Amino acid sequence: MRDLVILGSTGSIGVQALEIVEANPSLFRVIAITSAGTNPNEIIDQAKKFKVSVVGVVNNADLIRSALPGVNVIDGPDASTEIAAITCDVVLNAITGSIGLGPTLAALKVGNRVALANKESLVAGGDLVMALAKENQLIPVDSEHSAIWQALMGNAKKAVAKLVLTASGGPFRDRTDLSGVTLDEALAHPTWSMGPVVTINSATLMNKGLEIIEAHYLFDMPYKKIEAVIHPQSIVHSMVEYVDGSTIAQASPPNMKAPIAFAINYPDRVAGATPPIDWSKAHTWTFAPIDGEKFPAIELARRCGELGGGLPAIFNASNEVAVQAFIHGRIGFTSIIECVEEVVQKLGSKSSGSLRDLADVSAIEDDARRIAQDLLAKA
Repeated sequence: MRDLVILGSTGSIGVQALEIVEANPSLFRVIAITSAGTNPNEIIDQAKKFKVSVVGVVNNADLIRSALPGVNVIDGPDASTEIAAITCDVVLNAITGSIGLGPTLAALKVGNRVALANKESLVAGGDLVMALAKENQLIPVDSEHSAIWQALMGNAKKAVAKLVLTASGGPFRDRTDLSGVTLDEALAHPTWSMGPVVTINSATLMNKGLEIIEAHYLFDMPYKKIEAVIHPQSIVHSMVEYVDGSTIAQASPPNMKAPIAFAINYPDRVAGATPPIDWSKAHTWTFAPIDGEKFPAIELARRCGELGGGLPAIFNASNEVAVQAFIHGRIGFTSIIECVEEVVQKLGSKSSGSLRDLADVSAIEDDARRIAQDLLAKA
């Protein structure tokens, strides 16, 4: 029986993790959950259903507290960070955005294993995270990185030629003119069901840029050995090419339950976590290079990652601001990456030094967000 803490329990990853727990009551017990609290009834229902003893929220704390007598309700912006430090077997960090970095660091510091679905922890604070993480303490949840993790097992690092991340290409992989993209079109992902921010990041391929930076830290691999390709079917989740010319790929239906289950139960697999591929049917899997001109986020991410320092944090923070502006109708779709690139250019010369702690990350992110807001206000 493993004791789990789930950060971001009402999001897509958190909900699916709870479904895995419900289907495997002999394997897991949830002792704490956190959420923004903007949907109080959902987290109240989760807390009751799974009999958790601790709940963390930012909003509607009094309402949630009154509905959960006997439950310790911790509120405020640092609730997830405090709860991540509760002694347990696994902390699943399914928070969206760089606010997930603090909880990741807190969990690692006390020795908890972290199942990481919050890619921004590594993008914004990769050096800080990897300095704390011990062997097998940080397990990837993103399907791409879970695939690479599995494809690397039993093989020496020196035998790796490259890591190949796959991307569905989002809703616009076959569209040439992106200038008139609407919010509804950007949210219509062809293969995955995700939250709005991640879905828009997938439409711009910003998500793949973030994942390249994440892969660099997770697998200690130079950027020149990390590539990305379009794979519309989303069946092959990523691949590792070896020096002898062979490639090992991990394949499964486009369902996040398999990587979630593997991360929270590592090194054991959870039987029936997701339906397997039906090999009695014909399948066609295609792969194609990414159009860097149409999707400039990939190359921008690579440049920021290679230069290092605070640039990946700037890259991510300015994108968070620009995506929200697009969601609220303040800018067009193509302006998202244009805003990010301009912020990176403005702050690049001031961010070459290493980030010493969480305060350094927060400070440089605040600068990036402020400049992004100023740019968008003039747009």
